[in-house]
Amino acid sequence: MSNNSSIKLTHYLSPVGKLVLGDYNGKLCLCDWADRKHPDIIFNRLQKSLNTSFQDAHTALHDHTINQLSAYFAHALTQFDLPLLPVGTDFQQAVWSQLDSIEYGQTVSYQYIANALNKPQSVRAVANAIGANALSLLIPCHRIIGSNGAVTGYAGGVPAKTYLLAWESND
Repeated sequence: MSNNSSIKLTHYLSPVGKLVLGDYNGKLCLCDWADRKHPDIIFNRLQKSLNTSFQDAHTALHDHTINQLSAYFAHALTQFDLPLLPVGTDFQQAVWSQLDSIEYGQTVSYQYIANALNKPQSVRAVANAIGANALSLLIPCHRIIGSNGAVTGYAGGVPAKTYLLAWESND
């Protein structure tokens, strides 16, 4: 496998935990929590779907991503502008597209996303698709809460999600 087609990995230490960043041919396919439960599921999906391997290497896109993440955590950026490559099924892509439309500082429920997709009975499938998001923060899955307003599961952990929601609401 050529190094040119590998997913190049680096890390970023955010105020709420370490993120793994993956650059595949100039597009970010991974911005995920290093301490996520079962990271192999996302890594395997990326490797299989893109027919590639992983390589520890730092790229200009990583620098650009780190600059934007740092600006976000400095309250200087509310919307990311990065070339993304979300890798998933058509349904996952549809869910992630809905996530991407949620404004900074806003929250919606899993049911809201299911309704927006005209699939009101698919709340559990929506939750699974949100959990499969490999571009955390950039595709803002932290903005999803339970219908009762409860802060629910998050790949970075509920404390990280609580922090991010408070961070955005206090801007």
